[in-house]
Amino acid sequence: MLPMIRRWLGITAVAAALFTGAAMAQTAPASSTTDVSQRIEQLQAQIEALQSEVAALKKQVTPSTTSNPSPESSAAVQATTNPAPVAAPASPPAAPTLASLMGSTTVTGFIDGYYDYNFNHPRSYYSPSAQSPITPLRAFDAPSNQFAFNMAELTIARPPDSTNSRLGYNLTFGAGNAMNVVNGTDPGGLGFAQYVKEAYLSYLAPVGKGLQVDFGKFVTPAGAEVIETKDDWNYSRSLLFFYAIPFYHFGLRAKYAFSGKYSLTGYVVNGWNNIIDNNTGKTYGASFGWNPTKKVSVTQTYLAGPEMTGLNSHWRQLSDTVVQYSPTGKLSLMANYDYGRGDMPQGFTKPVWWSGVAGYIRYAFNDNYALATRYEYYDDAQGFTTGTAQHLNEFTETFERKIAGHLITRLEYRRDMSNRPTLLKGSTPTDTQDTAAAGLVYVFDLKEAK
Repeated sequence: MLPMIRRWLGITAVAAALFTGAAMAQTAPASSTTDVSQRIEQLQAQIEALQSEVAALKKQVTPSTTSNPSPESSAAVQATTNPAPVAAPASPPAAPTLASLMGSTTVTGFIDGYYDYNFNHPRSYYSPSAQSPITPLRAFDAPSNQFAFNMAELTIARPPDSTNSRLGYNLTFGAGNAMNVVNGTDPGGLGFAQYVKEAYLSYLAPVGKGLQVDFGKFVTPAGAEVIETKDDWNYSRSLLFFYAIPFYHFGLRAKYAFSGKYSLTGYVVNGWNNIIDNNTGKTYGASFGWNPTKKVSVTQTYLAGPEMTGLNSHWRQLSDTVVQYSPTGKLSLMANYDYGRGDMPQGFTKPVWWSGVAGYIRYAFNDNYALATRYEYYDDAQGFTTGTAQHLNEFTETFERKIAGHLITRLEYRRDMSNRPTLLKGSTPTDTQDTAAAGLVYVFDLKEAK
């Protein structure tokens, strides 16, 4: 290309000279006209020679650039006529979610409050701390005719597994009237572990399909109901839950699941409702779980050990049976039977005993509406658990509505009946008691947070 440009510059110079010469010929004197004409002829010859060279160069350059373009020129043409699509900017990496950061650790909890109305308006039952009226035969919702704070709970847990870590833990904190009741009889005092509902370490031993061993404070395996309102069918707790069984234990437990149908759990604990033991003996127990089908589950629990303060004799024994049957996705049935005996308090000449049975029916109209019915009979033959030898009957009807999946609302009517006038209507002894309650439970799970 450079020689070509130089030749074009030469042609331009010659052309300029011709024009200059022509102009000079018009203005020059006659004596020099001949010299100018000769000069023009020479220049004309040079132009013709240059034109011949240019034509030859065109023949050499034009075929190669038009018929067989070089890869560079072809790419340039394609880039001009068909420009490559502009790549979309790379999307920024997705921000890590809270669930991914937490991994197998879960953080869950709830807040539970209610308003309870006692139609009997008892005048002689008062809370020792607040001097407010209370409803007897209630586990957690005893404060009546007022707005009440039942419980707030926060659980931080990581279950053990054979893939990530065989070590796990569960740390559950709680506050409110329910926690005061649960921890109120611990020999260490109410303030010793008042706000700790559960606290235990777990290890999944490589034995067969996995033997999970827990050490610490955990809730009892007995009973059809639990401390958390959200996991029960009714708002109030049953008589069996309050009087027939313990709330928690402190010690060791080991669970082995033989299959999806059979599991066995063993216990060695300090006793009933005590972190600090009240004697030198230990309580032993076992729970056998059986799920013959997806619709049926059976759990049998047996606990035995000395529970009297300072004495290792007169072992207390408890047999607890829970059977649940769900014939359809909407209908569920459950039954609970308890029998306990063994303690011989001062003034008694033989061991005391107590027993009871409860039946439950729950029908879920859909995911948000459900109706639950509970009936139970409880026999406190010597008054060891309730303070008076009596037979109790109780009927409860609970309507549940869930709002936005996190707020559980419950409206409940309950009637308690005794064969003895152990209740009050005003200040008059009576054998029946009617109450109504409205409860609100807000449930949360941090892994569901956006």
